[in-house]
Amino acid sequence: MRFLARARYIRFSPFKLRPLVDTIRGKNVRYALNMLTSFPTQRTNPVKKVIESAVANAKNLANVEITSLRVKEIRVDQGPAVRYFKPGAMGRSNVYKRRFSHISVVLEQTDKKEA
Repeated sequence: MRFLARARYIRFSPFKLRPLVDTIRGKNVRYALNMLTSFPTQRTNPVKKVIESAVANAKNLANVEITSLRVKEIRVDQGPAVRYFKPGAMGRSNVYKRRFSHISVVLEQTDKKEA
């Protein structure tokens, strides 16, 4: 059985979140959460919250334990980008973009033989 969770409009750039997400794709959920907890940056918090939300969905919908779940699919898509201007050299204005991300997680229940 598959369990889904999404977080939208996360205030981190998808270019900074994708390498982090690539390390936990296909791993056990308990291992992924432990890895994200020990990682020393703030950008792990939204990823960890989305995985915890998917685990809560699994617990609520099918009474599945965390030990029998693995991250089947985790994806970071680009959301909207807010454009703003700052002063540049010689009186010009430079355009900057504040990028947002959408995170989606699919957890899959593993068999007891695999666990």
